[in-house]
Amino acid sequence: MKISKQSRRDAKTLFQACRVEGVLEDGRIRTAVASMIQHKPRGFVATLAQLQRLVKLDIARRTAVVESAIPLSADLQSSLSASLARRHGAGLTVNFVQNPSLIGGLRIQVGSSVYDDSVASRLSSVVEAL
Repeated sequence: MKISKQSRRDAKTLFQACRVEGVLEDGRIRTAVASMIQHKPRGFVATLAQLQRLVKLDIARRTAVVESAIPLSADLQSSLSASLARRHGAGLTVNFVQNPSLIGGLRIQVGSSVYDDSVASRLSSVVEAL
């Protein structure tokens, strides 16, 4: 579906209005969507589709996945969470996952950024260099 410039602007305005101190608030999003559905302004379907896209991108930007070969201690998890929150801002959700195929080290993905310092990635770079 092609989205008009006006629908993009409206969705961006709604998105900005639903943020509190830089963090998206669920209640405000729900209220904005319910109001749009109730009043049905012109092009509201396209506006809601664009708003959904913006919300998905924000959720991806605010989600970090930390993969390790072995389970991390609670102290290490809390220090990693604090460090990632300092670097990427408030409201970051950190998920810790065990992935034995990494062999050792960490692989951290925040949004579309990937920080890979695992043994598996180092081995594959050595293989590529040979």
